[in-house]
Amino acid sequence: MKEGNKTVAQFEVTLTDQTFDETIQSATEPVLVDFWAEWCGPCKMVAPILDEIVADKDGKLRLGKINVDDNQDLARRFDVMSIPTMILFKDGEPQLRIVGAKPKGQLLQDIEPYL
Repeated sequence: MKEGNKTVAQFEVTLTDQTFDETIQSATEPVLVDFWAEWCGPCKMVAPILDEIVADKDGKLRLGKINVDDNQDLARRFDVMSIPTMILFKDGEPQLRIVGAKPKGQLLQDIEPYL
């Protein structure tokens, strides 16, 4: 996806059990971590909305993606019981938890105070 001359990919990172801590701790901007799975319909609905939000924020927000099937330790560590679950990390700490697919306006309203 391309927004002007910015691509979503430059603000998105795939996280794993092995890379999570280093990536989150070293981030200079807030990271919205999306816990998802291939088989999850609502996850597929919210993914393009998250891409749009990250592109719109133009570097003020990064998107981390965690496939819960491949990274069960992280899902357990953050008590992810249903997906999609999004957790916003700022300064390496979880600040906000959003459970379920929501429209773009609601997600922005929830996230904006932390940016």
